Amino acid sequence: MSKIIVGLDIGTTKIACFVGRKNEHGKIEILSMGKSESLGVTRGMVANIEKTVQSIKVAVEEAQERVEGQLTVRVVNVGIAGQHIKSLQHRGIHTRNSIDVEISQTDIDALVDDMYKLVMQPGEAIVTVLPQEYIVDNEQGIKDPIGMLGRRLEANFHIITGQIGASMNITKCVEKSGLEVKEIILEPIASADAVLSDEEKEAGVVLVDIGGGTTDVAIFHEGIIRHTAVIPFGGNVITEDIKEGCTIMRRQAEMLKTKFGSALASESQENEIVCIPGLRGRDPKEITIRNLASIIQARMEEIIELVHYEIVNSGYSKKLIGGIVVTGGGAQLKHITQLFEYITGMDTRVGYPTEHLANNNHIDNLTSPMYSTGIGLVLKGFEAMEKNMPTTEAASAGSVKTHSEKNRGSFFDSIIKRGASWFSEDD
Repeated sequence: MSKIIVGLDIGTTKIACFVGRKNEHGKIEILSMGKSESLGVTRGMVANIEKTVQSIKVAVEEAQERVEGQLTVRVVNVGIAGQHIKSLQHRGIHTRNSIDVEISQTDIDALVDDMYKLVMQPGEAIVTVLPQEYIVDNEQGIKDPIGMLGRRLEANFHIITGQIGASMNITKCVEKSGLEVKEIILEPIASADAVLSDEEKEAGVVLVDIGGGTTDVAIFHEGIIRHTAVIPFGGNVITEDIKEGCTIMRRQAEMLKTKFGSALASESQENEIVCIPGLRGRDPKEITIRNLASIIQARMEEIIELVHYEIVNSGYSKKLIGGIVVTGGGAQLKHITQLFEYITGMDTRVGYPTEHLANNNHIDNLTSPMYSTGIGLVLKGFEAMEKNMPTTEAASAGSVKTHSEKNRGSFFDSIIKRGASWFSEDD
């Protein structure tokens, strides 16, 4: 049986579990999906352990039921986000013993290991170390140095850091659900894998993932991630604005946003009206679609301006030929691309998580932008597995650690138990 990977997206509004495998053509098939309302997560961070555990169990059980009990989910790839996420640039240097021996993966692993040993602020830990480009004996701009000869190997790294407590809470929730964390992956990086093409990453592109609690930004140029940021506003803030502005219940505000919401007030008709039932015999409330759009546009403009600030701050604003790709649940708002183009002056499209999926996925609504992170977590799982298991023998042995996994001095090795197998088949 082909290898199976599970992605668990613990979001602010929903928790989604995706089960995927590779078909004979090397494309990813999503076998099943389970989804539940997220009851214990606020702005991307766990705020209530027990409620989050309950939501995870519901989502995982639904995913297992869809594959008719053939598989039992044990190990998952989990996303991490939240305003505590930060990024920094750093250069590492590794001096090799012999110039006559080719540079190998072991040399690269040694460089990465050193990055995980960097001293962080109290309460912070390194989430991910991403090599950007390598320098061999002062020869710059090398993307893959394996096989080259040289004494001095250097690399520029993009390092993602986060709060230790946030990652521990995610791990605790997953383990209390009877599961095991394989990898904790930054959510915008996972979403980027799901919705961006290699050509876009090469040309230069901004990924904007508008979730319920946060808006995640990832900037790519020449195929390399250059900048990441997490903005502490998302779709839930828009819902709160509608609730306050229209003086209605929160669930009514959410329904209004998803069914009738628009990011551009000028595109709405003045005479269109929605009737909201009154409470316990009170008169119904009439809300114009244009007023609704005005409330949404005001908050979206604030979010987009913060995104634009991150783009300018990255130093790549003039080099992004691919423009902006907006995904996540917030990307479903009508006229969202027009507002992005108006404020940033950059071409914008909505990103759907079908870029690297097989065409025969028959799960309803799988192409919705809200599932980009979950599907991206499955893709990242396959990417890591292929890197860590280069031989057929390793692939049949379950889960094999690379040199860097064995020696990595990061905080996460102490809190994450790495599983020996991804799945078990029921008898």
